[in-house]
Amino acid sequence: MITSLRLIDFKNFADEELRMGPFTVVVGTNASGKSNLRDAFRILHGIGRGYNLADVIGGRYGAGGQVEWNQVRGAFGEIIRFERPSFSLHVEIEEETHYSITVSSDGRKPGVLRVVGEELRLGHGEPIYKSQLLYPDPVAKQDDDENLLRRTAKSRRQKKYGYGIDGVRRDQPGLTQIPEHKRVEKAHKAAVTQVIDVLASMRFLDLSPESMRQPAFPGQTILGDSGENLPAVLKEICADPNRRETLAEWTRELTPMDVRDFEFPADPTTGKVQLAFRESTGRVVSAYVASDGTLRFLAMLAALLGANPARLYFFEEIDNGIHPSRLRLLADLIERCTAKKHVQVVATTHSPDLLSIVGDKTFRSTSVVCRRPDTDTAVVRPVAGLPNADELRRSQGLGRLHASGWMENAISFTEGVDDEEGRGA
Repeated sequence: MITSLRLIDFKNFADEELRMGPFTVVVGTNASGKSNLRDAFRILHGIGRGYNLADVIGGRYGAGGQVEWNQVRGAFGEIIRFERPSFSLHVEIEEETHYSITVSSDGRKPGVLRVVGEELRLGHGEPIYKSQLLYPDPVAKQDDDENLLRRTAKSRRQKKYGYGIDGVRRDQPGLTQIPEHKRVEKAHKAAVTQVIDVLASMRFLDLSPESMRQPAFPGQTILGDSGENLPAVLKEICADPNRRETLAEWTRELTPMDVRDFEFPADPTTGKVQLAFRESTGRVVSAYVASDGTLRFLAMLAALLGANPARLYFFEEIDNGIHPSRLRLLADLIERCTAKKHVQVVATTHSPDLLSIVGDKTFRSTSVVCRRPDTDTAVVRPVAGLPNADELRRSQGLGRLHASGWMENAISFTEGVDDEEGRGA
């Protein structure tokens, strides 16, 4: 599980840390920077998948022009905070493993980013892997092979500084190449593989009701980013009688329909799997007439209860399409699933109702993103750390505080508004 994400000079964050739990909730006004957190996670996800920086930032295309990876929002120059030379992302996993990467623009090649620093460390000891450019100055004389990075660990300094890995291109993070390197010890390879697995196993679901209503090819077990394959994924879940009943119970709780079972008729022309609900009266309702909110909830169920859940799901505006009276079910579902520690959820929301019903553990992992007045700099603060937050939560409710703008006001009052650079700049 990722326990924290630190962002330095990334988009509108000067030096901020998001503290994370099994279920992490992020609130904030429009244009405060919540979506920028999503972009940071996506960059880390692209690194875990072994992509180079051009693909991670600008998008990746496969055969026939098919999009394999959507670009990160913003131009190259907008990824790095205004007039800063580089940005850094630092991620902590289970409070034991620390991975960081620093990316800079190439002064000689406008619009090109390069890795200028990378480190992997276990606990508080020396890093097992660390790298930096031979010539940090982009206009300085380059090595004969401009794509080579110098690794700080060399011969007699190797034990102190970690492993040196030569021949790694500066336009691509070296993390995913470590497990194959002959110098790296088996125990360290296992730690590196764990980091790669955590970063690679992220999902960013932007659910589309129209995509979820469409039939799917039989055998699909992975829900698409827009909710594609929902009928086939639910059919796979329903192959287990216990999970089938669990799915029906959640659906009954969510909707006025008295759902007793699911049916998956095959399209007579294509053979694709379709989705339908059977009510206690015997009436069959197809997914084509189900509400958008019902389908969104089912898709979240499919993601969390499916055979191959991701390690981390990021849901932007998680309350979209869900009636306020049913948000308690959504929070309960996520808190139950994440309590098992097999899956982690990060969600942004504008809903005061959701904040009013989350449990104590989720409250401790709820943060507010606040843009400082008259600047383009944002801060991230744990809500539980704001003045009298616990007492006010009990007496007034977290949702009411959120709706009134108290969180942003508390940050401005306690930290002042004159520090335009923000914390740690």
